[in-house]
Amino acid sequence: MDGLTLWKSILNKYKESANTNFFNTFFTNNAITYYDFIDNTIFLVCSNTFIKENIENHIEEIFDAMKKLDINDIKIELVLDGSEVKPLVTPKHQKDNLIDKYTFDSFVTGSSNKLAYAACISVAESPAFESPKNAYNPLFLYSGVGLGKTHLMHAIANRIKEKNPNCKVSYVSSETFTNELITSIQEKKNKEFRDKYRSLDVILIDDIQFIAGKESTQEEFFHTFNDLYNANKQVIISSDRQPKELTTLEDRLRSRFEMGLTIDIQAPDFETRVAILQKKCDSDGKDVSRDVLNLIAKNVKSNIRELEGALNKVCAYANLMNLPITYDLATEALNNILENNGEKPLNSDYIKEVVGAQFNVKFDDFSSKKRTKDIAYPRQIAMYLCKEMMDMSLSKIGEEFGDRDHTTVIHACKKIEEDIDAKKDNIDVIIARIMKELKN
Repeated sequence: MDGLTLWKSILNKYKESANTNFFNTFFTNNAITYYDFIDNTIFLVCSNTFIKENIENHIEEIFDAMKKLDINDIKIELVLDGSEVKPLVTPKHQKDNLIDKYTFDSFVTGSSNKLAYAACISVAESPAFESPKNAYNPLFLYSGVGLGKTHLMHAIANRIKEKNPNCKVSYVSSETFTNELITSIQEKKNKEFRDKYRSLDVILIDDIQFIAGKESTQEEFFHTFNDLYNANKQVIISSDRQPKELTTLEDRLRSRFEMGLTIDIQAPDFETRVAILQKKCDSDGKDVSRDVLNLIAKNVKSNIRELEGALNKVCAYANLMNLPITYDLATEALNNILENNGEKPLNSDYIKEVVGAQFNVKFDDFSSKKRTKDIAYPRQIAMYLCKEMMDMSLSKIGEEFGDRDHTTVIHACKKIEEDIDAKKDNIDVIIARIMKELKN
């Protein structure tokens, strides 16, 4: 029985006794995917740390399901990335280690990464082995963790493989490259190791900074790089910093990394973070309102992994509690994140309360049909603040204020913006004071 079939049988048996909400949350929608079966070990890739930790907490239940199937000699290994799996050195086990779901279509672009995206598209369409004079070779991507380097590397490789099915492509982390080198030396398989990497058409090596200080690894990679580069093969490298900052790397390697194109990827801005979350919802078939996505995007700014992890946490919380995903539920699920940011989560009700206190308007009047100026104007201010401070969609704001049409919201926001610009009746000072109170 092959590894994938084996895993499916284990999963089906586990489903019979598992909590339905837990199973649907953590074992569907690509939260966890089969990766490989090596040395009686099933390797499973978890989409983020939150998924991995929750499944680890229930791993004994999976082992119980395996016992019911009389499977006693198989291990299960949970990883966050396929590169963590230590592939065997022998040619018969050689894999390209590519993750199919990482494509250019699934990558969300914004001002922080559009140059890197364009460069990767160019390399994928015209790799060095096809256009040696026009290729960016090597292509060196650098950024902090979780900002899309690995995604783009897999996207390049997947596009090249799609266009050239017989092309020899391999993605490998520098740690795996080092471990394979050590194994080849111990087992006296140096030739097999060199043949594996120096016969490639495309090599993608991730996190190159980890070979710094490893003299034997640097020596081997230097010769591998030279052989591939001189044969017009495409080399793609990623790191957490640019080549000149890899001070413990040999000068001869740094100079070769700088021969091609070096591009950095910055942390995504707010709009891109929202787009990433929306893309994730669309691919997973999840219906999450814009104000919830905005809440996550405003509070998780470090990297994409944590951003998607926060979304998964909200969805898992709603699923396990058997509740719809609302703004209030999201603030509860993300309580630790919001507290760490030192921000009190806003909602439209709180904005109505503060504005109502300022203008002596009852809470229910904000959603009523009353149109007298002493109610309509504070209502417009509250709508404006919802848009400015919560980044709520116009239609959602309309719903929160008595199911009003989005055009009414547009008119309200435009009216308040004009009055602020004109400093009409000191409204700019009043709104600034309200905003300060809301922020505090």
